[in-house]
Amino acid sequence: MDRCQRFVDSISDIFRGTAPGAVVLGDNLGVLRELPKGSFQVIYVDPPFNTGRVQTRQSLKTTRSPSGKRKGFKGESYETIKTTLKSYDDIFDDYWSFLEPRIVEAWRVLAPTGTFYLHLDYREVHYAKVLLDAVFGRECFLNEIIWAYDYGARSRRRWPTKHDNILVYVKDPDNYFFDSEAVDREPYMAPSLVTEEKAAKGKLPTDVWWHTIVSPTGKEKTGYPTQKPEGVLRRIVQASSKEGDWVMDFFSGSGTLGKVALDLGRRFLLVDNNEEAFSVTKRRLGEEGSGSQISYIRL
Repeated sequence: MDRCQRFVDSISDIFRGTAPGAVVLGDNLGVLRELPKGSFQVIYVDPPFNTGRVQTRQSLKTTRSPSGKRKGFKGESYETIKTTLKSYDDIFDDYWSFLEPRIVEAWRVLAPTGTFYLHLDYREVHYAKVLLDAVFGRECFLNEIIWAYDYGARSRRRWPTKHDNILVYVKDPDNYFFDSEAVDREPYMAPSLVTEEKAAKGKLPTDVWWHTIVSPTGKEKTGYPTQKPEGVLRRIVQASSKEGDWVMDFFSGSGTLGKVALDLGRRFLLVDNNEEAFSVTKRRLGEEGSGSQISYIRL
């Protein structure tokens, strides 16, 4: 039996079973083509942004060394060692020939009441809108969400870029699931202008989401490059799916969607072709107490 057939059998068993989800190491296009039509209520993807460079996560370590240039306690010499922890290529000669067939397959496997979220930045989002209009239909465009944050370096030669874009499309504009009451509320910017009851409850989010990036020193941090915060994914899953629904991320990176799905009682499929992403996700989801039930598949 070849690997493809073993994967098909494994996925069939997962859909029929009660396991919380599966994590697949392999080419996402091949995986998508083997999935049943209309299987996923939410598909969220955070593909490489086509920045034209290799994305890395580095660590700095200071150690005592006779040749070190830094002086420390009792006049001892120290040197700082920079180590690359994780990296992946974010360079594509023809970005859209890479992404388009994956979006076409995403439309196929999206449930009739489902929602597709494509997370990009200013470099490619305008082209993505045109492509998604062609694949889904312009009438299926629901929102452009702006995720705004305030952290990191600031340019003095232009307005600093401190937001990402998330394009939101539905399979059927007349029959899609959206539960605004289920999402985490946020504080009013001017609480004195509303009643005490409203201020205590908080307001429903708009299409601009102010949410910090993952803290470099916080508990949530995995060390994987471009990790997205759980708060952003939680809002997506809360609004567009119900408990027990299937959700998928086929550029899953550090596995944030899987972590959120576990917390909210959704079932999930994560796919990535990066060995480090697979390892990080396995460690991360295993810490939730469900690691022994999750299927980990290498193709």
